[in-house]
Amino acid sequence: MFFFFRSARCSHKMASPPQPQRGPVSTPVARLAEPLKRFHKEAWHTPHGRLIREVIFGLNDGVISTIGFLAGVTASMGDVRTIALGGLAAAFAGALAMGMGAYVSSKSQRRFFEAEIAREAWEIENMPDHEREEIREIYGKLGFAPEEIDVIVRRVTSNPELWLRFMSREELGLAEETFDPPVQIAAITGFSYLAGALLTLVPYFFHHAPQPTLAMAASLAVATLLVIGAAKTWLTKENPLTASLELAGLGVLACAVGLVVGHLVGVAV
Repeated sequence: MFFFFRSARCSHKMASPPQPQRGPVSTPVARLAEPLKRFHKEAWHTPHGRLIREVIFGLNDGVISTIGFLAGVTASMGDVRTIALGGLAAAFAGALAMGMGAYVSSKSQRRFFEAEIAREAWEIENMPDHEREEIREIYGKLGFAPEEIDVIVRRVTSNPELWLRFMSREELGLAEETFDPPVQIAAITGFSYLAGALLTLVPYFFHHAPQPTLAMAASLAVATLLVIGAAKTWLTKENPLTASLELAGLGVLACAVGLVVGHLVGVAV
């Protein structure tokens, strides 16, 4: 952090904030992007617990997308082997698309957050009085007395790293845990989607009658969604029954829509 502010003092003559660089971010910004060490053991308070969101999202999307695809194709085709191969191709393509989408969105979000923090660091270095007034406004709105605010301002502004961390959280609303690793998010989302899709495809590799196979796949999909819905309540603290039925209902809806669309396509063709 000291290096960052020393560099900023060297560029004090600049009349406007520097534009965010495309290369590696500065040391303090990168450090702010790292999760803070937690001093409690509850899994739902940790960065790892937050990754459950990506697992649930990937599994749920993989199951629902695949059962909808299978229902539509089965309604218009009678060859189970062809349906299975098509479902397999769709599963891998969907997993790749999900992973790439998660990577791009997560990386873009991270770059934006880092640029905002870099701009805030510039403001602290070049407009310290203005930033102190912002701290006063924040605590003034919370009902702190002027003498209490003076103590807080002196304490916060006595340490450049603490000052930047404070302004990032209180003014920008950016906490360290919002910086998700793009590659990790992409991998988790993609593999979770693939796992959900492949699980739904299992009956198509062991049976040969289209309609009974679809019924087995749909039953497996609904059971999987019930389990996913119940499992996620370990973190979300929702009602397990409500969460399970919600996901299972989405699976049934996707299957029904797929059947209708597949039947209409089959009739038209």
